[in-house]
Amino acid sequence: MDRSRRDFLWQLGGGLGGVALAQLLGEQGLLAGAADATQSASTDGLHHPAKAKRVVQLFMSGAASQCDLFDYKPQLIQRHGQPFDPGEKVELFQSSPGACMKSPWAWRQYGQCGKWMSELAPHLAQCVDQMAFIHSMVSKSNVHGPATFMQNTGFVLPGFPSMGAWVSYGLGNMNDNLPTFVVLPDLRGFAPNGPGNWSAGFLPAAHQGTLLRPGAKNPIADLRPPASAGFITPDSEAAGLELLQELNREHLAERPGDSRLEARIASYELAARLQLSAPEVLEMADETEATLRMYGVDQPATADFGRNCLVARRLLERGVRFVQVWSGADNGFPRRNWDSHEDIAKDHGDMGLSMDRPAAALVKDLSARGLLDDTIVVWTTEFGRMPCSQGSKGRDHNPFTFTSWMAGGGIRGGVSYGESDEWSYKAVVNPTYCYDQHATLLHLLGIDHEKLTFRHNGIDRRLTDVHGRVIHELLA
Repeated sequence: MDRSRRDFLWQLGGGLGGVALAQLLGEQGLLAGAADATQSASTDGLHHPAKAKRVVQLFMSGAASQCDLFDYKPQLIQRHGQPFDPGEKVELFQSSPGACMKSPWAWRQYGQCGKWMSELAPHLAQCVDQMAFIHSMVSKSNVHGPATFMQNTGFVLPGFPSMGAWVSYGLGNMNDNLPTFVVLPDLRGFAPNGPGNWSAGFLPAAHQGTLLRPGAKNPIADLRPPASAGFITPDSEAAGLELLQELNREHLAERPGDSRLEARIASYELAARLQLSAPEVLEMADETEATLRMYGVDQPATADFGRNCLVARRLLERGVRFVQVWSGADNGFPRRNWDSHEDIAKDHGDMGLSMDRPAAALVKDLSARGLLDDTIVVWTTEFGRMPCSQGSKGRDHNPFTFTSWMAGGGIRGGVSYGESDEWSYKAVVNPTYCYDQHATLLHLLGIDHEKLTFRHNGIDRRLTDVHGRVIHELLA
């Protein structure tokens, strides 16, 4: 690096010493393994032609109710108030089974496909001809933490890489100036397990999700020095760089191949580039008023999730490979997530209002810009909710069936796959696990889920473990 360029980088402010650090260490051969921090699983190309390049995952934390959103059951409406008797003992998470309880929202058919949708999601209902519904999703746990892990990593235990990390590892980045995998949490807090849901697990640490908070005062932590740090000057940066160079040379020599250190150095480089690229992504002054209204950024109920969905679109169109957008936070009472034990009409009413318009806007906006053709939108949750009442107005956890949907990127629109029983209690046709959905997403990205592996503790680990089948019925 020539002196003038280094001076330029130093002038950009705090945190940029890592750029020169990585450069200097590389020049002296001390970053021999650093390429592994961001290297993809395969350098020989995709396993087969890809239909999609990008994924945006919308995760409803707390367990969104399939029988109040997407899984229309006339029998449940007819049997409202009658004893819930599926012919077997029903063990619930918190309660004893109450009576059959119909949805507080009416149902209508939409689109050319005639999909029945709840009035809880009137804007998504306008997109049904582009959406493929899986009505037979099943979880192995009815506890939020393990079930959330399962949907994100394929395992109910901690320590495994998230789907976004696997995609980052398998495909690499499309933009050197932005992270490959970005996470946009609910502004009110994290879901159960917090950052464990976007961890790289045993993959190289550089593949973990990068956290952005578009609605926060400081959207990217530590991107710039605080205003009080007047001591950060070009001279202090130079001195700090010299010291870091010495310390890291010693550290690397003692710990060859440590992906955490490699990832840290790579993150310094990315932080420098983010100081230039992130403000442009997060600043929405170039968006039209019509676009802001479409996402609901101008309305209090939809502003937070709407802003995140809009930033997700901006990230995707700039080459971010995987974006995860969260709805709902595990922050106690009053509930601000989808875990509607007490009052389904109130809690789901609030959450549905905040989610519906922005999620539909994302699908419509991606489609209008030609991005939906090679971007997969996946909407999911950790499990469903029971068709019987908890107390008089709530619903308990239901791991036996729930609904996910996908759109774009090689997905057939206007179709449904799998079925639950007449109550929406258990999946009875084509029970589907996260492994199958993950296998399908990887397939659309050009990856054979059985070949995307990483050797860990003597085992060739993969996102789908030893399971998974591509759901060809959903492919265009």
